[in-house]
Amino acid sequence: MANIITNPKVDEFLTEEKKWQEELKALREILLHCELTEELKWGKPCYTFDKKNILLIHGFKEYCAILFIKGALLKDTKGILVQQTENVQAARQIRFTSVEKIIEMEDTLKDYINEAIEIEKAGLEVELKKNEEYIIPEELQSKFNELPELKTAFEALTPGRQRAYIFYFSQAKQSKTRTSRIEKYMQQILDGKGLND
Repeated sequence: MANIITNPKVDEFLTEEKKWQEELKALREILLHCELTEELKWGKPCYTFDKKNILLIHGFKEYCAILFIKGALLKDTKGILVQQTENVQAARQIRFTSVEKIIEMEDTLKDYINEAIEIEKAGLEVELKKNEEYIIPEELQSKFNELPELKTAFEALTPGRQRAYIFYFSQAKQSKTRTSRIEKYMQQILDGKGLND
């Protein structure tokens, strides 16, 4: 058996975790036996293989979860993977609300984790929707027509940043709200920044 190496940053994270501490510790125990490297990324325990992100563990209000970065590629033979929202393209979760459930599912979890590692070893990628497949709200299109430099700046953003803006602007039900959101973020787009930068 290889030496199990824990990351002190994850130790600290788990010490501060209030609601799901025991569940996350149980998940961690399983993950540490799966030849993954433990790190802290995006403020969450992240498990990598060959410096490639395989999965995260994290707590939410109603549940805690393992989030597979390329979960959409897993076969999901047990039908347990959850797509967080319709906008999430690649990641999938397995959700838990008790330590007992985690222990009961240990073998299944190891199967899914090993499959995720094999997907990474094979270099498989989730085919993401192209940004042209997303509909630009008409309020944004009319701003692009008014200010060609805004369109140029928007197109220079990474595809992920473009998608985040399109989703955020499109979520508003009223045209007035969409317009005010666009106006609020115009300078940020012109500065080459994403929605959350």
